[in-house]
Amino acid sequence: MKRAFLIIFAFISLSAFTTLSSVWTNDDAHSQLGFTVTHLGISDISGTFDDFDVNITATKPDFSDAQVELTANTASINTRVADRDNHLKSPDFFDVEKYPTLTFKSTGVKKAGKNAYKLSGNLTMNGVTKPVTMDMVYKGSVENPMNKKQTAGFQVTGTIKRSDFNLGNGFPAPMISDEVRIKADGEFIQ
Repeated sequence: MKRAFLIIFAFISLSAFTTLSSVWTNDDAHSQLGFTVTHLGISDISGTFDDFDVNITATKPDFSDAQVELTANTASINTRVADRDNHLKSPDFFDVEKYPTLTFKSTGVKKAGKNAYKLSGNLTMNGVTKPVTMDMVYKGSVENPMNKKQTAGFQVTGTIKRSDFNLGNGFPAPMISDEVRIKADGEFIQ
């Protein structure tokens, strides 16, 4: 009896210090990783990376302790113009033969309002790693009626400088803006 009590006590004690993490993965059909640059100072050109994976790990239901990891296939860049896409894949920009992926790994999440966060992390592109901070909005969670799985929605926005990552150094800012606006929307399945 005393042994059974000790085993139960030990289990409860260990359980009190164990945190259950939830891992959420992006639903490809309902997720998009997009970017926009300004061309010639007069028009915006947008594109996407069509092949990417994101995992969000969190122990809190409001995702205030989220850890985010993204990997995107640079050859999946898509601006809807084949010649431009091929140029972006070349050594002038992403050099996809040498750098087949770009990655982001979060280093912290800071509350910035209701369901709003500052997401900080290390972005690696073109062989260069730099710290970046983006705005992240948690749009809520629902049970998807099609697959009966919990689904969470997020939007991440922010701006990076392509010069920080040695992208398109031969093309000055008046031709292609140095600032690249990022907008990622996603549904994530637990």
